[in-house]
Amino acid sequence: MSQDTDVFVVGGGPAGLAAAIAAAHRGFAVTVADGSEPPIDKPCGEGMMPETQDALKRLGVELPAGIGWTFRGIRFLHGERVVSADFPSGQGIGVRRPVLHELLVRVAERCGVRLLWKTPVVGIETGGMRLRDRVIQARWIIGADGGASRMRNWAGLDGTVRRTQRMASRRHYRVRPWSEYTEIYWAQRAQAYVTPISADEICIVLVGDHAPDIKFDDALTELPRLRGRLAGAGISSRERGVVTVTQRLNRVARRNLALIGDASGGVDAITGEGLRLAFRQAAALADAMEVGDLDEYQRAHRALQRRPLWMGQLMVQLGRRESVRTRLMRVMCQHPKLFARILAIHGGSPISFEIVSTGAHLGWKLFSA
Repeated sequence: MSQDTDVFVVGGGPAGLAAAIAAAHRGFAVTVADGSEPPIDKPCGEGMMPETQDALKRLGVELPAGIGWTFRGIRFLHGERVVSADFPSGQGIGVRRPVLHELLVRVAERCGVRLLWKTPVVGIETGGMRLRDRVIQARWIIGADGGASRMRNWAGLDGTVRRTQRMASRRHYRVRPWSEYTEIYWAQRAQAYVTPISADEICIVLVGDHAPDIKFDDALTELPRLRGRLAGAGISSRERGVVTVTQRLNRVARRNLALIGDASGGVDAITGEGLRLAFRQAAALADAMEVGDLDEYQRAHRALQRRPLWMGQLMVQLGRRESVRTRLMRVMCQHPKLFARILAIHGGSPISFEIVSTGAHLGWKLFSA
């Protein structure tokens, strides 16, 4: 039996649902298939910066009042040194991933997207996708099936330009948030990314190069300041691990098929960029499908990924090189405006003379520190 749709999305996570919503807004009939069922969870930091929320709003998705917990910026803590910076505009928000996923599902349903849960896709057919019991013909096909994407392999888009891999593990703790910031603690071999998500709960993600680096009990012995904050706090979720990959592909589109989200490459989890990239890619992909040219999406995708990849590489190097991390923290504590400017660059501020001069100034300070 054959059924038709304009756009067929493989993967019903945030990236796939964002792509479906953006396409539906442009008048396409959209079908999404996923082998699991909502709400879909994923080990992540669960913090959304102001720019991520803005990208979500542009898809027509508004976060309800009272959802999650707001934070005003980013704070780095390394040894006795602490440096903080507020977001240039707006506030960040921490939201449990299943809560965000359920919101996206509701919006997709209101947009008329056909959602096929517990429906694994088993292969690509000429002009469509094969499910277990039928083939669905589609004009456009979107692969949003994550970092280990089968769609990427089936479409012959596996060629990578750059790839690094680290490990991450997430826990939730039942404790009142103690900070107005998302905090990043730097240990010898791991980083702890702490995000407030409600009035009595926080999310902690440990990121490191190897599995032993992200054992919570061992890592917390190297982070006495954080361990003290967690004294007496109960663990409110089971620990979950994931491989976090920084990756750039040669191509993310071929003929009528395009990749989005982690399937199209990714950035290190500690950058907090995954959702913003996916939401902005969704809008760019819908624009390209509307004019019938996926080469436009290819160009837009490369431009969108450039800055997050740079930030991801910086964060990985800071995690691996104690001398660089110590020097950078000393410089930023002495010149806190530098950290604020770096955060503005990370948030997407347009390249300007001020930003270029910031990079040169930071480089000189690091060299002379």
